[in-house]
Amino acid sequence: MIGMAKERGIQHAARSAARSAGSEANKGFAFVERNWYLTKRYWAWELVWITYNVVNALSVTFIAPSAQATSGAKFNPAATNRFILYLAIGTAVWTFLAVVFDSVTETVTMERWEGTIEYTFMAPVSRVTHMFGTCAFALIHGIIMTALQLGIMALFFHLDLSQANWGMAVLVLAIGSFSFIGFGTMAAVLPMLYTERGAQMAYIIRAVILLVSGVYYPVTILPPVLQALSVISPATYVLDGLRGALIPSATPFDAWHVIWPLLICAVVSIPVGQYIFNLAERYAKRTGKLKRNG
Repeated sequence: MIGMAKERGIQHAARSAARSAGSEANKGFAFVERNWYLTKRYWAWELVWITYNVVNALSVTFIAPSAQATSGAKFNPAATNRFILYLAIGTAVWTFLAVVFDSVTETVTMERWEGTIEYTFMAPVSRVTHMFGTCAFALIHGIIMTALQLGIMALFFHLDLSQANWGMAVLVLAIGSFSFIGFGTMAAVLPMLYTERGAQMAYIIRAVILLVSGVYYPVTILPPVLQALSVISPATYVLDGLRGALIPSATPFDAWHVIWPLLICAVVSIPVGQYIFNLAERYAKRTGKLKRNG
């Protein structure tokens, strides 16, 4: 009898855990759905954003075919195509990172505009679930925007990906995305604490990542101080991994040297970002900053 009672207790606990997990998943999906409706409402801004990203990517990538002409070097089609792919990958990762950052930080900004931020923070939803749903939408949003950009760029440039290792590229991007989420959660603190220009202040984090991560150039050309900062930027490893997987090379690509730093970045940045966000939330509630709508 005792064994049967214990077994029933275990089954009941398992069912309760399953129901709780399903409930949290539904709550997380609700934030994905809400952000989707907000995106549809401000569709004109999405059009402006994709136009800006595409024009910026084209402007940067056109540097590749013009580099040899402006330097006076002899034209080398293979080197030019490699340079084009190098810059195209850089602009794609930068767009993905920018969209993820903006989607996460605008979670707070949009709610201030709508006047609903206090209600969201008082809702019976854990902050982990809240940020999980928000970040899940940010990743989906970033993938769609980046794919659109690459599709349009393919109309202007010949991107030879016939020898690409797509499996490795997807793995590197998937692991790197978790690190981007951690940094994005930290950046979301700024619009919560600084109502008027908090979202714009978050650009400084993106700017530093742009400078030190080798988006448009190898990090080896940077001064030693900036090279030291590049070590803690997940974008550095994502870029190295994607370029190693997508650009043909004479030596085989060793993915492990970029995967293990990305795993460490993800394991560290996500809980640290959540902790910092929770501290900022409690401070904002205590000082009444949530009542100020932008």
